[in-house]
Amino acid sequence: MKNSSPFRLLLWAVLLVAGFMAGTAWNTKMQRDIAPQISAEENPNNTQEAAQPTPVNNKTPMPPGLMDSEKATIRLFENSAPSVAYITTSALRQDFWTRNVMEIPQGSGSGFVWDRDGHIITNYHVIKDANRSQVTLADRTTWDAEVVGYAPEKDLAVLKIDAPRNTLRPIPVGISENLMVGQNVYAIGNPFGLDQTLTTGVISALGREIKSVSGIPIRDVIQSDAAINPGNSGGPLLNSSGELIGVNTAIYSPSGASAGIGFSIPVDVVRWVVPDLIKYGKVNRPTLGIELANVQTTQRLGLEGALIMHTVEGGAAERAGLRPTTRDQNGRIRLGDSIIAINGEEVKSGNELILILEKYKAGDVVRVKIMRDEKEKEVEVKLDGVR
Repeated sequence: MKNSSPFRLLLWAVLLVAGFMAGTAWNTKMQRDIAPQISAEENPNNTQEAAQPTPVNNKTPMPPGLMDSEKATIRLFENSAPSVAYITTSALRQDFWTRNVMEIPQGSGSGFVWDRDGHIITNYHVIKDANRSQVTLADRTTWDAEVVGYAPEKDLAVLKIDAPRNTLRPIPVGISENLMVGQNVYAIGNPFGLDQTLTTGVISALGREIKSVSGIPIRDVIQSDAAINPGNSGGPLLNSSGELIGVNTAIYSPSGASAGIGFSIPVDVVRWVVPDLIKYGKVNRPTLGIELANVQTTQRLGLEGALIMHTVEGGAAERAGLRPTTRDQNGRIRLGDSIIAINGEEVKSGNELILILEKYKAGDVVRVKIMRDEKEKEVEVKLDGVR
C-alpha cells in the first residue's frame, strides 16, 4: 500500500492536467461560437442587414403633467416635421445702369417630401416667375431644386432635389373624401420664414371653391381655422393620424395675415395631379380639342354653356362634327356650337367644362349635348389626351 502512494499521486496529477486542458478547449470553442453574435450586437455595421440606414429616434422625453391630447400632438409634430421643407426662390434682374445681372430673393414658402426620388410638392404660386428655387430639408441641408412640372389651374407644382434617399422622409398620404367638419387638423410650414412651425385647428367647412392663379376655380377646397400665414403656402394639412389631407394654398384676410380662414387643396386632387406632373410635366387630362370663348363674350351674346371658337384639326371635336365659330363670305359671324352638358351633367361655362372633363380619361366616349342654331343636339365624342 505504501509503494502505491506515489503512483496514485501521479495518476491524480495526470487527471487534473487533462481536465484543465479539456475545460480550456471547451471554453475557447464557446467563445469562438458566440463571438460573431456579440460582435454583431455591439457593432451592427458588421452585418449586411444592419448596413442599411436606420431612422434616428428623435423623440424627446415627455415632461410630467401633460394631457394625452398634448402628447399626441407632440408626437405628430415629431413624426411629420422631417417631411416638411422650406422653399426659397429668387429671380434674375438686370441692373438698368450697369447691365449686370443680379439674383434677387423673390419669396419663400413651404413644401413636403413626396417620395424618396426627391420630389417635393408645393404651390405653383410659390415658384411662379422664379429663376431659381432652393429646398431646405428638416436636417438643415439646402438643395438646388429643378421644376419638374406644374399645374397653375390647381396651384400645384413639383420640384426635384438630388438629396440622398436615406435623408428623405416621404409624408404619409391620406384621403379627403371622408373628411368631416369639426375634425382636428394640423398645419406645418414656414410662416414669415420661421421654419418648422405647427398650428392647429379644426375643419370649418368643406366643398369651398377658390380661384386658382390661372383663373380656373379649384373645387371641393377644405376650409380650416388653423393659422395659415404667408410662407405656409405649399405646406401640408394633416389629420390626427399625421396623414396628408390637403395642401395649404390660400388665406382669407383683409390684412394679409391669418384671420382664422385658411384654404387647402384636398389630397384627393393632389393624388391624381402629382403623378401626371412627375411623368408629363403637366396634367395630362382628356380634351375635346377645342378653344372656348371667354366668359365675357358668352355673356354678351346671351348664350348658355361653353361656346366653341375653334376646333383642333383632327381633334376629338372635329372628328365628331362639332362646329367652331366662323365668318361667312360677307364677314358675318356664324356662331359655333355651345356645349351645355357632358353625360347629362350641366355645363354653364368653360371653366365648368374643364372641371367636368377631369373626371374622365383619354379614350373615354362621352355624350356631348350642344346648342346649334337654337336647337339641342347630342353627339358622342371620344376624348383625346393633351397634345
